[in-house]
Amino acid sequence: MRPLFSVVAAAAFALATTSMLVAPLQAEGGVTEIVFASGPDDLGAVQRLVSAFNESNRGAIHVTWRQMGRESDAHRRQLVKELSSGAGGIDLIASDVIWTAEFAKNRWVEDLTRRFYRAYDRDSLLAPALGSATYRLRIWGVPWHTDAGLLFYRKDKLAQSGFSAPPATWEELARMARKVMQDTGTRYGFVFQGAEYEGGAANAAEFIWSAGGELMTSQLTVTGAVLPGVTETDSVLVGSDAAARGLDIARKLVADKVSPAAVASFREREALDAFIAGEAVFLRSWPYVYGVLRKSGFTPDQFGVAPLPAASAGGRSASCLGGWNLMINASSSKSERDAAWKLIRYLTAPAQQKRQAREAGLLPILRDLYDDPDLVKEVPVIGLGKQVLTSRLHARPISPFYSEMSARIARAFNQTLKGQLTGAEAAQILDKELRAIVLRNR
Repeated sequence: MRPLFSVVAAAAFALATTSMLVAPLQAEGGVTEIVFASGPDDLGAVQRLVSAFNESNRGAIHVTWRQMGRESDAHRRQLVKELSSGAGGIDLIASDVIWTAEFAKNRWVEDLTRRFYRAYDRDSLLAPALGSATYRLRIWGVPWHTDAGLLFYRKDKLAQSGFSAPPATWEELARMARKVMQDTGTRYGFVFQGAEYEGGAANAAEFIWSAGGELMTSQLTVTGAVLPGVTETDSVLVGSDAAARGLDIARKLVADKVSPAAVASFREREALDAFIAGEAVFLRSWPYVYGVLRKSGFTPDQFGVAPLPAASAGGRSASCLGGWNLMINASSSKSERDAAWKLIRYLTAPAQQKRQAREAGLLPILRDLYDDPDLVKEVPVIGLGKQVLTSRLHARPISPFYSEMSARIARAFNQTLKGQLTGAEAAQILDKELRAIVLRNR
């Protein structure tokens, strides 16, 4: 499900120059102090970018970087508490792609449509990333870096067992994992995120999509010629046989001991720790893991990255769209909002996009960088990212009430992994619960 873009809106704003990215922005009364909040910066890349920006804008703008909760759910709770109070403590917000509709509907963040079209060529950005920052044809953020669910694998262990390529289907993954586990004594075959939190919901969606199922679709309708309005119609589709099949695939991996029973409590950290410790053959995670593995001492000969498997031969794998957008607190002062916009322009410029890709393995949001041979050579996950982003990417429902939906999806997935529900039972429960959320908030 991807938002529609209004041609009329795009034409209404002239494209402007993208220069002057780091020239000082003079503020009345001296330096403009702003706070930029984002998730943990384990590799130090964000802090280095902020420090470089501060140095370039010395005497005009000073940015203080604030670390938020490691997990998306905790991060959101912190932001909602501050934004809903109307506080201006955070000026620039790193927002998970799934929060756009909620933050926009509540007017907690500034509508950036005018700013965006004056400064950016929409076609220069990845369409799925920009779509994640759009709600009801308005742009509420600028993509910072994008994400897609990927399969990391121990290339060396697969080779030791006679496999020269990663699996194309979940059945192949199970067969290869069992062989490698037997040959090498590796403890786990496949680790992923199955706990009751947003990561579990993303994994559930990928299993459902890979089997041809859907969660929900939305259709926008523009009404009125003089004062245009937008209506949104949501259709819940998760009660299908295909969705049930996808959930059953996940359960079978646990039941057959390809994945440990403990995967029902795994989040990103636990799954990654198992892979780094050499205890897993396969890992489902996000592109940033590439940088973490390299820093942990893994060489390109030891591990590889591939698209997630499909449910059947000839089928198409499905990867969950992730990533973070940059949004401006609507309660900040004009000078703070202008300074925050200048930082957005800096962080999304080609030089900084390349730097965070090299230093943190984050996928850029600029199309041209995926064809940069030097960058692709230095960060191979970018080459795979282009393949996944253009043909296998799916977005979670874009809804102001997604947090309610996500909790239900994660719980049903978790119960399926534990054997408390069959795929069909989980799909029917989800269908009923998601329909109730849509009706309640219509």
